[in-house]
Amino acid sequence: MLPRTSPPDSPATRPPPAPDATGTTPAAPDLKTPGLWRRMACWLYEGMLMFAVVFVADYLFSALTQTRHGLENRHGQQAFLFVVLGIYFTWFWSRGQTLAMKTWHIRVVDRHGRPLTQARALLRYVLSWVWFLPPLAGIWASGVPMSAGQQTVLLIGWIAVWALLARFHPQRQFWHDAWAGTRLVSSEGSRR
Repeated sequence: MLPRTSPPDSPATRPPPAPDATGTTPAAPDLKTPGLWRRMACWLYEGMLMFAVVFVADYLFSALTQTRHGLENRHGQQAFLFVVLGIYFTWFWSRGQTLAMKTWHIRVVDRHGRPLTQARALLRYVLSWVWFLPPLAGIWASGVPMSAGQQTVLLIGWIAVWALLARFHPQRQFWHDAWAGTRLVSSEGSRR
């Protein structure tokens, strides 16, 4: 397979900015962060597209393991879906964007504006689980019986709080992006 090449003056070929006096490297100045509503709309659309990915992967898992009941092999099935989603996101993010991100004119790049490596895309995938794991772990650890509606309200509440915390980041990025050394930016030509 041939390596991907970038045009001579693209963000992928520019050297990273030099660190400032504090030792931190500033973010690329020409990269505009999409608004929170646009990022959340993309996130919601991504979730709808994931339904198809999960459906096909789940069908494949069930057929290969001869699972006859939905609760059989549940932990193996969850691990399989975690890996399948990891492969999906790592592959697309290392190429810049998923289908939902293309639709909403959003790209994911490293903090210098260059395309992600597969390792950085994988790190972003693992860190992105902070959107779901804290409330789910809290529900499980509390042992307090909750209805599905109460669990949903708790999960949606956490997602809303987590999304709003992006307002406190200097470039208004989600915190898992900051931790992974990535950022979401508007795609070129997104405004017509």
